[in-house]
Amino acid sequence: MALEKEKKQKIIKKFRRDDKDTGSPEVQVAILTERINRLTKHMKEHKNDHHTKLGLFKIISRRRRLLSYLRNNDYKRYQSIVTELGLRK
Repeated sequence: MALEKEKKQKIIKKFRRDDKDTGSPEVQVAILTERINRLTKHMKEHKNDHHTKLGLFKIISRRRRLLSYLRNNDYKRYQSIVTELGLRK
């Protein structure tokens, strides 16, 4: 379940740090969060879809590692992405 091109470009435009930025941790976390939200919705309808469940866990752990990297290297950027995406309660 890949994101549509327009949706992905919109996310990149919102979270990028400069005009040519497409791969900063903030952008990656935002894209992964969108994918996680879509897969979570899918899993609510299809509870026995174990392949999707495994993929969802992989995406969640990748996002967790990126957030840990941000938290350890630039706490200010970490705080801004977490509050903007509403990840921590």
